[in-house]
Amino acid sequence: MGNSSKDDSASSGDASAGDVPPSNSSLYSDGEKVLAYHGPRIYEAKVQKAEIRKREWKYFVHYLGWNKNWDEWVGEERLMKHTEENVMKQQTVDKKQSTDKNVKSGRSSQTKAKSSTVSKGKKRKNDSGVEKGSVTVEKLVKIQIPATLKKQLVDDWDFVAEQEKLVKLPRSPTVDEILTKYLEYKSKKDGMAADSIGEILKGIRCYFDKALPMMLLYKKERKQYSEAIVDNVSPSTIYGAEHLLRLFVKLPELLAYVNIEEETMNRLQLKLLDFLKFLQKNQSTFFLSAYDAPKISEGKGKGKDE
Repeated sequence: MGNSSKDDSASSGDASAGDVPPSNSSLYSDGEKVLAYHGPRIYEAKVQKAEIRKREWKYFVHYLGWNKNWDEWVGEERLMKHTEENVMKQQTVDKKQSTDKNVKSGRSSQTKAKSSTVSKGKKRKNDSGVEKGSVTVEKLVKIQIPATLKKQLVDDWDFVAEQEKLVKLPRSPTVDEILTKYLEYKSKKDGMAADSIGEILKGIRCYFDKALPMMLLYKKERKQYSEAIVDNVSPSTIYGAEHLLRLFVKLPELLAYVNIEEETMNRLQLKLLDFLKFLQKNQSTFFLSAYDAPKISEGKGKGKDE
């Protein structure tokens, strides 16, 4: 990545050339290691791009050691030069945040214990350091599913559990194709959002492929799954919107064990909601209005799935 992007931006920015500062006024250059504020903490980051936007310099930064999912555009007010003095400031802020968090945690530990959703038993820590079975109500992510998609979930349950019908596989569009369509939609609408959105979509695909056989299928669908998913085929290339929507019901539970800062989680919630609105906008084309007619009863009698 060179410095040419800074020069080009002067002619392609939101303001006319006479309203923007000269290209050499940028405080930070492409590839420069910096310190960046993200929420209350300061992180090491690297400047990927520098551009003039609405008469101000904006910098696309990658937080070192973090997934590209958190790359973002920031203003100069959130950046500092990577100097010894500023590194000491970073360490001071980090210690203060850790101390404040411990004090706050001590004060509210009894209250949080009462609101825990955990069943009793020995707790084990997973790789992220979060104790399994220790998720509190406050920790759960809130994902507001639009009303028409909630009805879609009810109809989905009715087709499978009550009418004993199945989604005919493979679906079109598949989960993979839906995610690709959304990425193209966001790229055209928001321009440079493609990189960060792409990482989130990879995460959704990964969650879907792993969660489908474990928690997204009704009992009556398991035989169909075993027949459809062979030779290491990814479920996201076979299943469609019906099963993808079920994932969003389970995501709060899954994300509760991910160690993400509150501010970052809030941004993720907004992006997930935006994706759900995209599903809603394309509901008539992405979802089936009726499931496959053949009955799936296998002599075990009819019953409701959980």
